[in-house]
Amino acid sequence: MKITAIRSDRIYQEMMNAAPAEKDHIFRDKLMKPFAFKWACVGIPLKAEAEGGCDVVSAAAASGYYTPAQITMERLAEIEQIHHEAFWANCESSIRHALSGFEQHGIRLPRQEYVFTVMLSDPRSPMTAMAGDYCGDGGIPGYIIGSIVPNDRSLGLLPVALAHEANHNVRWQFMQWSSQITLADMIVSEGLAEVFAAEMFGEDKVGKWVRETAPETLRETVKPLVRGNLETSDFQVLSACLYGDEIMALRGGRPIGMPYCGGYACGYALIRHYLRKTGASIFDATITPTREIMQQTEDFWA
Repeated sequence: MKITAIRSDRIYQEMMNAAPAEKDHIFRDKLMKPFAFKWACVGIPLKAEAEGGCDVVSAAAASGYYTPAQITMERLAEIEQIHHEAFWANCESSIRHALSGFEQHGIRLPRQEYVFTVMLSDPRSPMTAMAGDYCGDGGIPGYIIGSIVPNDRSLGLLPVALAHEANHNVRWQFMQWSSQITLADMIVSEGLAEVFAAEMFGEDKVGKWVRETAPETLRETVKPLVRGNLETSDFQVLSACLYGDEIMALRGGRPIGMPYCGGYACGYALIRHYLRKTGASIFDATITPTREIMQQTEDFWA
C-alpha cells in the first residue's frame, strides 16, 4: 500500500514568499493538482474558464480553508505548527493503520494508492466556526484532505478525523456512488466512519456532531426528521438532514428544524445499535450494504 503526503506546509511556505500573482498558480499546481480526480468527481475544475467562476480556489473559500491570497507572512505561525515531521508522520500513521486494519481482517482493498494533505482553515470563516478546528474530507477513494486551525487540541485530534475519512475511503470502494444515493446511505456511511474512529482512538474522541447532540434532542427532534426522509435522494433535503439548519443557511438552504449535523449524530447512534445487535465487527459493517444494515435496525426507529 502506498500513501503519499502532499506537504502543504512546504507549499504554503512557497506561497507565502511568492508574489501575489503567483499564489493562485502554486496553490492549483502543487497543492490541488494531486487531487484533480477528486475535484473532477464533484465537478470542480482546477481553474475556472471565466474570471470569477467556480474552481479549486473558490471551493477552498467555501470549505473554510485559507485562499491563496490569504497565505502571507501573517500565516507564518500557523504554517510552522504543521511543519513538524512528527505531525505528518502521525497523520500518515493514522491513515495507514486504518486502511491496513481492513486487510488484516481479510478485506482486500481494491485501491492500493492514496494521497492526503492537510489544509489550514480560516478561523474567521463561518464554515470553520461550524465545523470546528479540525475536520476532513475523504469521500472519493484514494484521496483524503484534512483541515485544521492548529492548536494543541486540534493537532492531537486531526488523526482521529483522518481515520474517519479513511473509513469513507474504504466503504466507497465497495459501494457504488450514484445520483440515487439516499439519506439512509449517508447516515450509515457517516455513522460507520465515526464509530470506526472512536474504536481506533477512544469514544472520548468523537466529533462535536456526536458529543454535542443531547440524547433527548436525538430522540425527539433528529430521529423523526431523519426517519421521515430515509429514502430521499433529493440533494437539498438530504443535506439539510445531514448537516442541519446552520450549515444549510450558509448555503442558502431552507431550515427544517435540524440541529447542527444531526444526521451524523443519528448515524453514529444507528451504527452503535447495529453493532450491539448483530455482533458484527466495524470492519465487516463498513462493507455491508445499507439495505442490510437498515433491515437489522428497524427497532432503532421505534
